[in-house]
Parts: sequence; C-alpha cells; structure tokens
Amino acid sequence: MTKLQVRAFLYQLGCFAILFIGFRYLVARFTPLTDFWIPLTAFVVGTILSPKFQAAKTKDGEKLFMSWIFLKGIREIG
Repeated sequence: MTKLQVRAFLYQLGCFAILFIGFRYLVARFTPLTDFWIPLTAFVVGTILSPKFQAAKTKDGEKLFMSWIFLKGIREIG
C-alpha cells in the first residue's frame, strides 16, 4: 500500500467512526430501539453518510479523491 492509500483508509475510518459514535448516541437517546438494533442502525446510517476516499494514479502522479453524498461530483484532496 502506498502512503496515499493508507491516508485514504485512515480518513475513511475516522469519518465513519465519528459518524458511528454520534449516531449510536442519538439512536440510543432518542429512539425506543434496544439491544443490537442500536449499533446496527448507527452502522447503516454511518456507512451511507460517510464520505468515500480513494487514492488513484493519474498522469500527474498519485492523488487522493473524495466523494460524498452531500457534495456534487468528486473532489481532489490537497
């Protein structure tokens, strides 16, 4: 794995973790769900709403790209 692939993995993991923990708290606090439904619901919502990062080789070298449901198109990350 290259340095940018590792960075993309860590960004994706971090974003998912933040969303998962936040939604797990919100689901547990404000819904009547119990047991394994709380983390399952938080997992699904976190997976859908989390941005996707990917390292790709271009003619200018390897670059990091991000795609997110709330942004139109694919963005290049510095």
